[in-house]
Amino acid sequence: MKTPAGLVLLAALLGQPVWPATEADCSRILNQALADKNPDTRKTAVEALSLVGPRSPLAARLPAMLQDKDVPVRLAVVSGLGELKSKEATEGLHRALNDEVPEVSFAAAKALWSLHDPAGEQALQSILQGEEKTSSSYFTKQKRDALRMLHTPRTMFLFTLRTGVGFAPVPGLGEGVSSMQGLLTDPGVSGRATAALLLAKDNNPATVTALKSALKDKDWSVRAAAAHALALRDDPALKSVLEPLLADSKEPVRLRAAAGYLRLLSIERAPRKATKNVPKK
Repeated sequence: MKTPAGLVLLAALLGQPVWPATEADCSRILNQALADKNPDTRKTAVEALSLVGPRSPLAARLPAMLQDKDVPVRLAVVSGLGELKSKEATEGLHRALNDEVPEVSFAAAKALWSLHDPAGEQALQSILQGEEKTSSSYFTKQKRDALRMLHTPRTMFLFTLRTGVGFAPVPGLGEGVSSMQGLLTDPGVSGRATAALLLAKDNNPATVTALKSALKDKDWSVRAAAAHALALRDDPALKSVLEPLLADSKEPVRLRAAAGYLRLLSIERAPRKATKNVPKK
């Protein structure tokens, strides 16, 4: 049953969920966004899926999104596939190497290289040797981006994360890099949102309290960053605090809350390792 728009608005204003969150609700929110006519919505949905992990059925939709007509959407897909580390994701990255847009094929080459796939190294070598049909303007753009990186802390943070000084990966789950990248590269993202992202793995109990409080912040970027950070804590007990954001008025917040909820739900359902009985001496 579809929830009336008035109730969704009321829930957003009151910070309360319209319904108890379910797997079906979260999947519906993300599936609708992936099929939306607005490319920005599709891109945000793809970014949010980096929080779900390869075990989710929704992850299977990413390779098909490489056919999207919008270049930023395809770039987000490549970033997400690089995190999934599955056979299907690798096959998708191989297809993306042949993308007609240089930015996409180059991103696929870098993703495959990071996965130690020989095709990634070969593609990068070809680009270095000038065998790929990349335009000179593309390399000019890369030089401009490199200069910006020296002066933009957020971009330098992304570069550092990509080169390994980031969060330790959780087996079977993504690191949410695409979701983080989508937030940090948005011009509307505030410094507080950046701080929330940086504190995602901080073990201080006060940090968890602060992140929960940030879910009600007036700034949408802070709410989105807090949802992202709480999802990455991999604590199923935090599912309930994400529920109110399923009715948030901002898409980046709603989609990250839905993906985060599914991530925590998958952790909750994962079989626990049996403890071995150690014989007493």
